[in-house]
Order: sequence, then structure tokens, then C-alpha cells
Amino acid sequence: MNIVTPATSRSDRGITPEPPTREQAEEAVRTLLRWAGDDPDREGLRDTPSRVARSFKEFFVGYAVDPFALLERTFEETDGYDEIVLLRDIRLESTCEHHMAPIIGRAHVAYLPYRRVVGISKLARVVDAYAKRLQIQEKLTAQIANTIHEVLEPRGVAVVIEAAHQCMTTRGVHKPGVTMVTSRMLGAFRDNAATRRELLAMIGNRGATIQSE
Repeated sequence: MNIVTPATSRSDRGITPEPPTREQAEEAVRTLLRWAGDDPDREGLRDTPSRVARSFKEFFVGYAVDPFALLERTFEETDGYDEIVLLRDIRLESTCEHHMAPIIGRAHVAYLPYRRVVGISKLARVVDAYAKRLQIQEKLTAQIANTIHEVLEPRGVAVVIEAAHQCMTTRGVHKPGVTMVTSRMLGAFRDNAATRRELLAMIGNRGATIQSE
């Protein structure tokens, strides 16, 4: 089966429109504070707009990163290694694009090398590059897998994400303790049931490790 991945978009590569100024961002926060029913000029909130603007730079640093560039440096001296490479339990912190509430969980990223491998830290960096944006988990899972598939051209790629969404645990239906699991299988992990079973056995039951703090 041939796997066709979506074409790379400008936003996937971290190319975004010109942002507003810092002053405009802080004024927007003041507006939201007033909308919430408080006074942005009182002592406790006076510096909040500046703090929020700084924190947004950290929360959404992924927009400034090109995930494809992270995978450009590879290594071919592997002594013929062609089995599964799995990076398990990568801490994942993202933000729901619908309610701007935290998404906290773990990502498991695997690939079957074809001639070359990449430094394992780069896999974690790709996860962060996409996670540190406004996201939905389904899209996040696909973006990570598609990027690895496109750049490394391995025999297979698999991404499994398990996460708790604060938009449903602290508001709305108020269901704490619920986690969402998504997966994206490409190449051999999609076509070969035995390879897929081997991967899932290596991942194991990781749901208990997810913290929703």
C-alpha cells in the first residue's frame, strides 16, 4: 500500500504572518481581564499583561521553529541496523486551539530506518516544534509522523500520543482522569500487522504515566 502524506503547508514549517506588536498583545490581555470582570489596573493585575505576553512566547515557541530543518542532519554509519527505533514517553505540553486550555501527555515516536538515522533528541524537538502551537491532538499526531516520513524517508513511521485535555477536565463536561489516544501509522507500521504489534508491545500500557497537572 502506498502512503500519501499531505503536502507541507507554510504553517507546518513554522512560517506565520507578521505578529502584532508587544503593546497590542498586552492591550488585548487587559481587554480580556476586563471581560472576566476584573480591573487590569489594580495592583495584583498591573503586570499581568506583560507576564502573559512573555508566557505566550514560551507556550507558542513552535511557530518560530522549522521542524523539517531539525531532521536534516542524519547518520549513515549504523552497521546495517534496520529494526525499530522508538523514543517513548516524550513529555508533551500543548494548547487546545478551541479553548486555549493545556493539553498534557506523552508522545511515543518510532521509525524503521532506511540507510540513515537521526539523533534521538531531534525526534523530541520535532514533537515540541508542533506541540508548542495551538493544536488539536489529531492534527498534532499527523504532523509529527508526516514530517519524519517526508524528511527521513524511512521504511515506516509511527506516532502515538496519549494526553489529557484541560478543556474537558476543568470546564465543559468536567471529566477529570480522561485521556485521549491518537495514532498515525505510515509505511511498514501501517502495512505489516506483525511490525505494528511489535511496536505496540514495545510501547506497552503507558496511560498510567500521564499526569494532568
